[in-house]
Amino acid sequence: MMCKHRKREDMNILEIIEKKRDKKELSREEIEFFVEGYTNQIIADYQASALLMAIYLNGMTKQETTDLTIAMANSGETLNLTSLNEIIVDKHSTGGVGDKVSLILLPLVASLGIPVAKMSGRGLGFTGGTVDKLESIPGYKTEVDIHNFVKNVENIGISMISQTLNLAPADKKIYSLRDSISCVENISLIASSIMSKKIASGAQKIVLDVTCGSGAFMQSKETAKELASEMIDIGKLANKETICVITNMDEPLGFAIGNSLEVIEAIQFLKGDMPEDVKEVVLELGAYMIKLAGKGNDIEENKAKMLENINNGKGYEKFIQLIENQGGDSSYIKDIDQFPKAKYIENVYSNETGYIQNMNAKEIGKIVCHLGAGRVRKEDKIDNAVGMILNKKVSDKIENGEVLATIYANSKEKLEDAKERLFNVIKITQEKVEKPKMILDIMQ
Repeated sequence: MMCKHRKREDMNILEIIEKKRDKKELSREEIEFFVEGYTNQIIADYQASALLMAIYLNGMTKQETTDLTIAMANSGETLNLTSLNEIIVDKHSTGGVGDKVSLILLPLVASLGIPVAKMSGRGLGFTGGTVDKLESIPGYKTEVDIHNFVKNVENIGISMISQTLNLAPADKKIYSLRDSISCVENISLIASSIMSKKIASGAQKIVLDVTCGSGAFMQSKETAKELASEMIDIGKLANKETICVITNMDEPLGFAIGNSLEVIEAIQFLKGDMPEDVKEVVLELGAYMIKLAGKGNDIEENKAKMLENINNGKGYEKFIQLIENQGGDSSYIKDIDQFPKAKYIENVYSNETGYIQNMNAKEIGKIVCHLGAGRVRKEDKIDNAVGMILNKKVSDKIENGEVLATIYANSKEKLEDAKERLFNVIKITQEKVEKPKMILDIMQ
């Protein structure tokens, strides 16, 4: 032990940078030395930048990626959920536009007797965050201390909160630095960033929704699969069984984009009004969560169980229970007309007849963000009432003069700008278009 301790003390960040620069593999101790030193401000930003750039250019082995993940997961507090005496399965999405899956899926899974302990993030840029959506329900508390978080799961089988713990602080620091030096899009660094938070948040098994397309981090199916493969390997080495579902994010998911509009769509889904694309993603992810929780190996049977709990209202009841348990006013769930309305609600009409060929999810996300539904900077305030409801999806037929979408705005200027931009984003063709597949691959 003394020898190993001295070895750490003898380490030098310059030698570690040099080693990675020369395409050599870093040891676990060297990675831990870097993560610890940078988190504790012993290693300077410019030195960390040099190492991250060397990693970005030269890549990392699977072992290095796992060692980086575990070092970041252990850089702050970690959540222990063993007191729940159940297998805890976490679900995470790599982000998208109109993604209200967690709002629907997690109460539905909890209604089947599978405990859900979920920490979610806020949205930034064109992607929405689950926490912002939950906070559009008056009174709902997302900031809950860990004792009460675990107690909520014990009492009603579900709790959804914001990341109140100091989870993986190294990841937060390293991510900000990567962002500022254009080193974000590296598979090993993305995979270790996602998995470090999942490991720190206490789940034994993980289901990942790896989105790909115009509205996702990974633009192509190939890069999404590469990222999924890396995260599955980290899961194996960290003893956390991980399944990745590759889903399509070329167009927004569902019809509603914007915080309270997406909550309303989630409520309607749990009451049986299910947009086909959302249904496909929810059932696929949920079926694998049920499987990993040890509650059913047959994927189709698992989907049937979930549909049954939509038909008998148990999923909807669990959602109401979740909202009430965390201080939310459930009268809004029972009567969606209570949600505050935007000042301007206007339709955008098609100026041609044909088929919807393309709806660029990223650009639509940017339009909704500009209306005030998202943040450009972390400190930006969100307007819960604004957003957009699409009337058509890719492959749908549209007539000249028919409604393309409805825009919800609190500024006349922003409304007009959104209407104009939407025409450039939705492409219409004369030829019939095939309906896009939602589930592109399952990797485990």
